[in-house]
Amino acid sequence: MGRYVVAVDVGTGSARAGIFDRRGEMLGRASFPIEMNRTSRQSAEHDSEDIWAAVTRAVSTARDEAGVAAGEIDAIGFDATCSLTVRDSEGLPLPVSQNDDPRWDTIAWLDHRALEQAEELTALGGEMVKHSGGSISPEMQIPKLMWLKSHRPDVWNRAGMIFDLADFLTWRASGSLTRSVCTMTAKWNYLSHTEEGWPGDFLDRAGLAELGTRAGITDIPAQVGACVGMLTASAAQSLGLTTNCKVASGMVDAYAGQLALTGKDPDSRNEAGLIGGTSSCVMRFSKEPQFIKSFWGPYRDVVLPDWWVIEGGQSATGALLDHIVRVHGAGLEPTPETHDLVLERIRDLIAETGEGFGGSIHVLPDFHGNRSPLGDARVLGAIHGLTLDGSFDAMCAIYYRAMVSLALGMRQILDLMEFDGPVETLHLGGGHARNTLLARLYADATRRQVAISAGEEAMLLGTAMAAASAAGWYPSLAEACQAMARPANIIPPNEIRAMALDRDYHVFLKMQEQRRELAAIV
Repeated sequence: MGRYVVAVDVGTGSARAGIFDRRGEMLGRASFPIEMNRTSRQSAEHDSEDIWAAVTRAVSTARDEAGVAAGEIDAIGFDATCSLTVRDSEGLPLPVSQNDDPRWDTIAWLDHRALEQAEELTALGGEMVKHSGGSISPEMQIPKLMWLKSHRPDVWNRAGMIFDLADFLTWRASGSLTRSVCTMTAKWNYLSHTEEGWPGDFLDRAGLAELGTRAGITDIPAQVGACVGMLTASAAQSLGLTTNCKVASGMVDAYAGQLALTGKDPDSRNEAGLIGGTSSCVMRFSKEPQFIKSFWGPYRDVVLPDWWVIEGGQSATGALLDHIVRVHGAGLEPTPETHDLVLERIRDLIAETGEGFGGSIHVLPDFHGNRSPLGDARVLGAIHGLTLDGSFDAMCAIYYRAMVSLALGMRQILDLMEFDGPVETLHLGGGHARNTLLARLYADATRRQVAISAGEEAMLLGTAMAAASAAGWYPSLAEACQAMARPANIIPPNEIRAMALDRDYHVFLKMQEQRRELAAIV
């Protein structure tokens, strides 16, 4: 038995890989960009071959950086955004766009083309809708499949394999069509706590009675941390590994982050995990199912066996900050270097002018709809308090106040998640963990302490935990989490700053109210 596992995390804009040992230490890391095709405000597509190429490069580069031999890798795990990959029965890509370019075979998670189909599913009601907070999001896979059948019947009729992106990666690695209970339950409206999976005649009423045939779903989903097969010879060669390497069942990226952040102690009654990147997801474990309007779930077994998870979220967080740079940055592009420059200048401006910097600007951050607590993909964002100032500093003020709005929105979400008592500790992972200003705002605006452990690499660590379980390193996935979890640094809330943000929160709620009033005017 070897000493290492590989974890792969495919996000919105890149594929990352990390080499981990049995203590959860990362010895090597690599990242390569992936492409996205945007032809309209609502559409976004990937090329799964481009994704696989980025994955193979990342794995090989990370292993070289770690100085680890291929034979020392026991298992590989994959997490990914909840994007939808469409292939024919031979495994060849099929186009998901309005044209016939087969390159774009994956509908990205943030694609909202299926708004009408999501609303149609919501109107059907039933157990499936109940476990989706009372409304179906267009970011889920069933409405996207309904769109595909309706708008591209030629593609639907040729389909023989349709995957959540993480399951596509495990298929590409192992040849196994076995899906993950994490992806199927969290994104395909599959009810893992029932024997039938999809409730009653749900698929018939959705017009997807032949989904099993079109998607190539032949058996029940595998648990997180299970082995779905070994690397095929071709995959091993592409990844720079061996055919003795086991392949763990896939995970949705945010759920991998939750595993890393709170999987070591799911029984803690006062903790939640916040995974922040392009969008944000906040989750809590519970032993019993908990239902909250406009929150996704509760889902059983999607992270740890016999545990339920309920999820709130914000559809555009890092994406909102990118957008502000593009729109207000006088030609700047939202590169990591640009964001660092903006954050550095904001710190200087706060030092010069005080904590009230930009205080006349108020933002509703729902520029891509609202997941929680409204569950409305059509709702729009707003910026109040703009002037004719087009300077860099003026853009910094809008950027900072957008971060404030994200933290205020998180306060609103957390206040609704107190089913097992108040959330006292918010474990922060993903790209937001690198942003010390935003991490502080989360603590102050929510009046909760923020814990940062795995940081930006939370998804990689959670996936490494699942791979360690698949490798047989530990008796259970839970024990893998306990052995590999990272220690946390704590950011306590500052009551003086929290009191100042209380006024912003009242304005935030008033703007939501006024938005509803404006929408009602005919």
